[in-house]
Amino acid sequence: MSEPYFQRLFADRIGGPNYGKTQKIYKFEKIKRAKRRVLAQHPERPLVDFGIGENDEMADLSVRQVMAEEIHRPENRGYADNGIFAFKEAVARFMKREFNVDLDPETEINHSIGSKPALAMLPACFINPGDITIMTVPGYPVAGTHTEYYGGQVYKVPLLPENDFFPDLDSIPPDVRRRAKLLVLNYPNSPTGKTATKEFYQRVIQFALENEIVVIQDAAHLMLSFDGPPLSFLQVPGAKQVGVEVHSLSKGWNMIGWRMGWVCGHERIVRAFADVKDNTDSGQFIAIQKAAIAALDNPEIPQRTRAKYRRRLEKLVAMLRRCGFQCQMPGGTYFVYAPAPKGVRGGPLFANAEQACHYLINELSIVTVPWDDAGPYLRFSVTYEAPDEAAEDALLALAEQRFQQAGLIF
Repeated sequence: MSEPYFQRLFADRIGGPNYGKTQKIYKFEKIKRAKRRVLAQHPERPLVDFGIGENDEMADLSVRQVMAEEIHRPENRGYADNGIFAFKEAVARFMKREFNVDLDPETEINHSIGSKPALAMLPACFINPGDITIMTVPGYPVAGTHTEYYGGQVYKVPLLPENDFFPDLDSIPPDVRRRAKLLVLNYPNSPTGKTATKEFYQRVIQFALENEIVVIQDAAHLMLSFDGPPLSFLQVPGAKQVGVEVHSLSKGWNMIGWRMGWVCGHERIVRAFADVKDNTDSGQFIAIQKAAIAALDNPEIPQRTRAKYRRRLEKLVAMLRRCGFQCQMPGGTYFVYAPAPKGVRGGPLFANAEQACHYLINELSIVTVPWDDAGPYLRFSVTYEAPDEAAEDALLALAEQRFQQAGLIF
């Protein structure tokens, strides 16, 4: 069968004429396929899934009740465009209450349909062909992907334990600094679990001013901070002058799938984002925005979410350490980031984290996520489904039994 005429018309950014011909499979799809295979081959062996990266709980009942009411109101139909002012006001209240950050809801806040689209759109505000976005690895690749879509380049800075999982900004070459327009950060960091400090953010602000670079701080996990109060980038003097912070209601409020977030910070950057967004989408459904207002105005929701995942993380870390993993309680997020095992006694050796991950799935029915960007690491998530603490303990006991019997080498 001949190829369609449009095969040669695909844009280079997605593969050009070779689009659809590659056999390369994204690692998360590999994991999904392996899970399906092992469930079919070993139905008697319950799957222990530490790979899921999304909250296992529904949004709070109070939020769902507001949604149920607002969905029937005729004034909520129609396009929301760049968001209702009431949501921006709720964000301003939240930022003031939680971080003592003053924001003008009219000019310094704009809603987004989740944080992912915001990270995808912000490069459109700045990147021309040949420009550079500095990003940390491991990390969320969306801003880098869209940088390359616009003809820009991505310079990756590894997050290493010897640097306490902070980027070594001094290591960035002068020619990269000259061409860079964006520095994308993510704290609390996914997947390392590292939280930012005021000293680190002060260094970032100084770096941005010296090199005339815009900072985009991805704060999706901010309300899941355990080693101290959540720290917003915008709390640090000078931050608003160099960038913006991107927030999400998914993690801290159990609103996975509701697609609700915002961008806040320097008014000119927020306006540029709003202009790009205005030409990209027509805003989130107004009923969802009103439910999000109820979530933001209830400080108990993120407090309960944080307490739940802290409890689970403490138990998971203790179990993994008993099994030989070198790990510690993360400062934030619901992930544990641990060096991958090197092999199995009397069995195979692993060349990288991906091989270790697939061995655990295939032989132990334990699911993790591999990261090989800055050394071989496995990411364990505590978003597994368990209705109560007894079920949590039973799941961890099952995982521990399998790990202990496996004879892992570290």
